[in-house]
Amino acid sequence: MLTVLFLGDIVGAPGRNAVVARLPELKEKHALDFVIVNGENAAGGRGITIELLRAGASVVTTGDHIWDQKEIIQFLDLEPRLLRPLNYPDGAPGNGSIVLETAKGKIGVINVQARTFMQPILENPFRAVQAAVTKMRQETANIIVDVHGETTSEKIALGRFLDGKVSAVIGTHTHVQTADEQIFPGGTAFLCDAGMCGPMNSILGRAIEPIMNRFISNLPASFPVAAGEVRLRGALIEIDETTGRALRIMRLDEPGPREAAASEPEPPIDIEQAPSPEQT
Repeated sequence: MLTVLFLGDIVGAPGRNAVVARLPELKEKHALDFVIVNGENAAGGRGITIELLRAGASVVTTGDHIWDQKEIIQFLDLEPRLLRPLNYPDGAPGNGSIVLETAKGKIGVINVQARTFMQPILENPFRAVQAAVTKMRQETANIIVDVHGETTSEKIALGRFLDGKVSAVIGTHTHVQTADEQIFPGGTAFLCDAGMCGPMNSILGRAIEPIMNRFISNLPASFPVAAGEVRLRGALIEIDETTGRALRIMRLDEPGPREAAASEPEPPIDIEQAPSPEQT
């Protein structure tokens, strides 16, 4: 049996520090064979990715904020364990999938971005992920898909579309953990959103007042990362490595370290170009 931990969107220094501090303990506690973290909101680009990998992450997935750190462009071609969404047009830096060896066999990871209410609008995720899965299954049936998207309907549709073809489909992006974990009839584990690893006394990991004022005034504002209590949220998936079928999926909700990191300053954001707070 393969035991996989999937951690939702890591938000800023508090979330990143919590993952780095708790991951070695979680690996031992749950006898983990493989760890996937969505690190697009972790900030800091190349150095942060290396920090997460050294802490025990096997693969770092991303989403619509992948290009926020300009230095990441060159690093994507140097570090194959850092994924960007698969459905960018041909020629984009980096890769959207990877297959890695474990002590219990190969496991593949695919990162795809949904389209509804998402910017930029990428290639059709259904067609892109279908082609990637078909190719990957020539190497392994153990496949985890990170669907980075805004709407529950599109993520559920992708999960149903991939049922029986992959081991698990886990949603990211909204920072809010859903309670719909299940195994579909074909043996694919599903969770609409893994949630976030970040400050709880916040709005999606960001300081409360600036975002409330943005909704009230519609004026440009910066959204610093919040401080205070941090929790790690995601999913634990158990897979029959001989068939690739999921045996069990459980939501994960763990406390972070006792001392939370200070909030990170964020540059002012132009209201005409920035996503709304609920899309961060």
